[in-house]
Amino acid sequence: MRSLRCGMFVAPCLVFALSGCRGMSSTPLPATGRAPAAAPDSGASIAHVILMIQENRTFNDLFATFPGAIGTTTGKMLVLRGGKYVQESVNLTKTDLEETVNLAHLYVGYRKAYDNGEMDGFSLIKFTRTGEYEGTKPYRYVDPSQIGPYWSIASRWGLAEKMFQTQGSDSFTAHQDLIRGDTFINSKASLIDPPTSPFAWGCDATPGAKTSLITKSLKYLSKQGPFPCSDKFPDYGSNGYQTLRDLLDAKQVSWKYYAPRFQKGQPNGLWNAFDMIAPVRYGPEWKHNISSPETNILSNIKNGKLPAMSWVIPDAQNSDHPGYSKKDTGPSWVASVVNAVGESKYWDSTVVIVVWDDWGGFYDSVPPPFVDDEGGIGFRVPMLVISPYVKIGRGSKGGYISKTVYQFGSIVRFIEDVWGLGRLGTTDSTCKSISDMFDFNQRPRKFTKIPAEYGRSFFLHQKPSGLPVDTE
Repeated sequence: MRSLRCGMFVAPCLVFALSGCRGMSSTPLPATGRAPAAAPDSGASIAHVILMIQENRTFNDLFATFPGAIGTTTGKMLVLRGGKYVQESVNLTKTDLEETVNLAHLYVGYRKAYDNGEMDGFSLIKFTRTGEYEGTKPYRYVDPSQIGPYWSIASRWGLAEKMFQTQGSDSFTAHQDLIRGDTFINSKASLIDPPTSPFAWGCDATPGAKTSLITKSLKYLSKQGPFPCSDKFPDYGSNGYQTLRDLLDAKQVSWKYYAPRFQKGQPNGLWNAFDMIAPVRYGPEWKHNISSPETNILSNIKNGKLPAMSWVIPDAQNSDHPGYSKKDTGPSWVASVVNAVGESKYWDSTVVIVVWDDWGGFYDSVPPPFVDDEGGIGFRVPMLVISPYVKIGRGSKGGYISKTVYQFGSIVRFIEDVWGLGRLGTTDSTCKSISDMFDFNQRPRKFTKIPAEYGRSFFLHQKPSGLPVDTE
């Protein structure tokens, strides 16, 4: 069971304390037969879920000044004075969305920044390549004019201000959390941080590649884990290292993982969570369910071929990852998919979820509400929800801000409940579903197009970058 240390969010922590912070068992509930279009508690009108995964931003980095949300333009920083570190206030710098600095965001940096809940150690994180202190570089927030589509979505639809990354680490663990809810490989340890492979995350990793582990006592075991392919993991129980794919397949619910083209031995091979899942990588689903390029989702929406469940991974240049593009195309990429859904026959039956996979090394003022035995929970990341059934909020355009504490298992739980899939027995069993952001009894809200600089045609004709969406 996950250990608890509740922080500032008293009521949500009480919920976690009553239920535990992790599933008691890795055994999923029975999942047999064909699922209905949606489970009653998740809204009988939902037949499609699209999970768009963007890159490397804390909530405060994108929404520091968003009206009604918890954000700040000042931070706490440890500074060396008189031979010892003291906490001082620092003004955050307003910057463009795209910049050249790529901040460290591995587990050791998370622990340093967290500083026992003080959230003041970001200045003491060291750059991965140079070993130099990052100083004031994490203390910044994006100019709202650079991310207009995100603010437009938040102003009209749903924004979660307390979505926490499941583990305090990088994209590798985050993308596993977004297909299954945790990275436990046995009863003693979880995967954390990227594998030792320069070109691929999973079964296509360099021979001899190792993963790193975090034990239940929070001991970090660098490069002491198994090869990053699920058939190499220690015994995980009778059901193995299952993902949502197993539950979806059991109920014959269609799914696709839209991602940039996978080229073995090339840097973009880093970017596919299902490359670590041996039954997918070595089975027919690698050809039929992994859809590349990622822009195929735009064509599938237009042609009426959208699957029930979709994961959408961007090209690096559209990912919001620092240093990959001189254009702020990430917000437009998200808007292009949202607009495609909103202007199609799928609008009344679809939920689009946009989440940023990890903190990217940027400052956030809100400490995680508890510490668990899996290297988390991590820092806040933004989550946007778009659907005709999102609750109508108090904003001038009807935007709803959720105050509920979520983590990535909350998204997994919602997906499970839409089709009555049962539970994987990870954080999906203990996290509160994001379903409380919806009112499925309200009259479906009409779609309003999200203004964006770049539209569908731009992305369909954009030359692929061939870059990994992230290297951490």
